Amino acid sequence: MTGGGAVRTVMVVAHVGRPDAVEAARSLVSRLIAEGLTVRAPKIEAEQIALPEVVAVQPEPEAAAGCELTVVIGGDGTLLRAAELAREPGIPLLGVNLGHVGFLAEAERDELSEVADRVVDRDYVVEERMTIDALARCGSEEIARTWALNEVSVEKAARDRMLEVVAEVDGRPLSRWGCDGVVCATPTGSTAYAFSAGGPVIWPEVEAMLMIPISAHALFARPLVVSPNSVLAVEVQSDTPHGVLWADGRRTWPLPAGARVEVRRGAIPVRLARLHTAPFTDRLVRKFELPVRGWRGAANRLPGF
Repeated sequence: MTGGGAVRTVMVVAHVGRPDAVEAARSLVSRLIAEGLTVRAPKIEAEQIALPEVVAVQPEPEAAAGCELTVVIGGDGTLLRAAELAREPGIPLLGVNLGHVGFLAEAERDELSEVADRVVDRDYVVEERMTIDALARCGSEEIARTWALNEVSVEKAARDRMLEVVAEVDGRPLSRWGCDGVVCATPTGSTAYAFSAGGPVIWPEVEAMLMIPISAHALFARPLVVSPNSVLAVEVQSDTPHGVLWADGRRTWPLPAGARVEVRRGAIPVRLARLHTAPFTDRLVRKFELPVRGWRGAANRLPGF
């Protein structure tokens, strides 16, 4: 049992569409309650976990305020949903992967007991991940103001026609692309949609932004890596069908022809709790199942390295 003093509160967010995630959440919650912690959960999770001690809250941007940690049980999509509840109050997210790759998760399903121990003991470290803010306008009308941990994308809405856009960096035009869309991503998002679109992998500690055209019909259509202080912009041309703005694949708005989307470094980072201190290279190898047979180790480095 935990000692006296202030009440400790942990939020639990789970993939409610998966019975195994709900069962894992119920097991974790039972353990945390037995250790004297208060457990909070979004209303739909609380209903499915079905333990009377769980405090149900509305899924709002400040839902995790007052918690010391948010434990997320599911895949990366569930963690992105949890980030919407924990980013503004600055509550760290600890992911338990039940999905396929689960790149943002820190533990797997069979490590749930260890996760409970580490939460109870406060045995984890916290790192900050850069976010991006996006503003979409058409003329003087504001269409959307949003943020993303992984990426913001401008995409075509009609399957039968390309989207015509002009890309801009720091107030200067770069190129016009007829394309399926444009992804603007963070280093965290470099292993997500941006990776699938052909962008480079960027180590999390590198502060930068990415711009990647999707299936562009153009001579110059390479992924770009720019300063975190830069401002990226995508202008939907007036002679093209309307597009769609996506933020982390979760929030979406229609973009009329003539719309402009500006992307810059986010004002509020997302905080991730870490149980392991292994290098990011090891995470890449493990999550993507990369072949490393033949590596002979640090003992074979050249002199002076």
